[in-house]
Amino acid sequence: MMDMIISKPAGVFQSVILLTFIIHHRLVSAHDFFTFLRMGNLTSSSSGGLSSSACAQYVQDVVSHNCVVIFSKTTCPYCKMAKNVFNEIGATYKVIELDEHSDGRRLQEALAQMTGARTVPRVFINGNCIGGGSDTKQLHQQGKLVPLIEQCTPCCAATNGEGSGSGHFESTK
Repeated sequence: MMDMIISKPAGVFQSVILLTFIIHHRLVSAHDFFTFLRMGNLTSSSSGGLSSSACAQYVQDVVSHNCVVIFSKTTCPYCKMAKNVFNEIGATYKVIELDEHSDGRRLQEALAQMTGARTVPRVFINGNCIGGGSDTKQLHQQGKLVPLIEQCTPCCAATNGEGSGSGHFESTK
């Protein structure tokens, strides 16, 4: 049945109707359907954006120029937990909100390949991934987070408008 439905290119309105039908009848999940659309099967395959190697390079550049970087999503409670920890200790950090970034999905895939985990947040200190929100909170509770930040090498203080933070940290102790 699915082959019959998608054998012809569909317009946007037809795609919405098709999506509703497919999800309502549980032929595929909404996530799978949108993945299918992004792959170019019902929409133009020229999506632009960064290649996977360019995404990996982007992640490396951001991480190497900022002491603390959080790859986050705006609605994720674990991402909020990580940001709250850094706010609590007064550390400056750079945030890349993947759900607001034009290449967020590709960046998340690059992060998964680089860190071994696809979940957010992905928190980096001094170029090293320390894990996610729970890991960040645990390091703080163990008294190990501030020393990691204090070891940061001086780095570029410029930001490119996608977050905040320069890697500067002054302990409030």
